[in-house]
Amino acid sequence: MYPDQIVAPMRADLTNVGFQELKSAAEVDAVLQNHTGTTLVVINSVCGCAAGAARPGIIQSLEHTHKPSQLTTVFAGVDVEAVKKVRQYLLPYPPS
Repeated sequence: MYPDQIVAPMRADLTNVGFQELKSAAEVDAVLQNHTGTTLVVINSVCGCAAGAARPGIIQSLEHTHKPSQLTTVFAGVDVEAVKKVRQYLLPYPPS
């Protein structure tokens, strides 16, 4: 678990551009089971890869005219149940 003062700015990187945070397994199910259209799920992280490439690249991708209809995010190491549930939806692809 990471302290909120470390995680908050990294969460804000995505929520400030319209991502909905999913913090529990129930929230993940509610969004992914009942949504039509396309959903982008970002597994956010405090790691350097997320800060240096993933979040900036994801934000830049939203400048395109074709975007997912729903933007969601979970935070690794913080939203433990939500991340576990998202990873179940991503099977058979393992975490990188």
